[in-house]
Order: sequence, then structure tokens, then C-alpha cells
Amino acid sequence: MEYKTRITPAKEESVKALKDEFSQYNGYIFTDYRGMTVEQITALRRTLMKKDSAYRVVKNRYARIALTQLDRTADEQLIGPTAIALIKGDEANAVAKDLFAIAKDGAPLVVKGGIIDGQFFSPEEVEALSKLPGKLELIAMLMATMMAPVQKLAATMLAYVEKNGGSVESAEEGN
Repeated sequence: MEYKTRITPAKEESVKALKDEFSQYNGYIFTDYRGMTVEQITALRRTLMKKDSAYRVVKNRYARIALTQLDRTADEQLIGPTAIALIKGDEANAVAKDLFAIAKDGAPLVVKGGIIDGQFFSPEEVEALSKLPGKLELIAMLMATMMAPVQKLAATMLAYVEKNGGSVESAEEGN
């Protein structure tokens, strides 16, 4: 006699709810949370909420079905106790930084891998992503680079005026 899994309406509703939730996010980082205390998980959830992200403990079977329906495959990551960091927008590296920071602070959190913008990331690649500067940091670096020539010109002009024995005010009066 062949064994068949009975699909109950409650299971179907759970998978549908999980699929609806997953569809709101464009990134997923899979973690093993075994050994984490309730306080550590709560602190991580609060940190991720500030980034419009979430941290969910999921049933592997339901998550596998929901992700497959969304054309994402994560069979290798959905083995053993699994929690998923759900990411919206461009916050993937900030969320990865938070996950590795809590692990560094002593929480027994292990990153299993991730799917970000439809691309699979190994645990090593997620760690490398966590070490990259964030979007705001990159914008600040770009702006500093763009402003450097103007600042250098202003400093050179000020030094020229001061070298000729005048102040900025006297140079303006002379013209």
C-alpha cells in the first residue's frame, strides 16, 4: 500500500498564507536558529523590522511549496530547523550584516544561504555581501568623490588670496 500525504484545507491555507507573505519580499536568507534564546530572536526581529524586513521560523515543507510556487528553489537550505530573514528592497546587505553581527555577539545563528532578487547565494556569498558597504554609504562615497575637486579649488583659491597678503574681504573690495 502506498503512503499518501493527506492535504487538508488547513494545510492549504497555511501554504497560501506563507506564499502571500513571501511574495511581498524579494530576498530570503535562510538560517539555522537552533540554540538561540527567545530574547536573541526577539532582538533580531526588532532590528530587522526597522529595515522593513522580517524573521520567520517556518515549516520546511510549507516554505518549500510556497517558494516553488513563486519560482524560487531552496531545497538544500530547507533542511533542519529553519528561520528565514525576509528582505524588501535594497536592504539585503544590511540584513546580512545584522545576521552576522548577532552571530558574532554570541548567538548560535548559522546562515545556510539565500535567494536575493532571484539569484542564489551560498553562505560564503551572503557573508561577502554583508561586508559590502550599504546603499547610503555608497552614495555618500560618490558625493564625497564628486565634491573633492570643488573643495580643492576653493582651498587653492583661498590659499592664493592669503599668500598675497590679503584676506577674502579685502580681495572682494579690490575688485
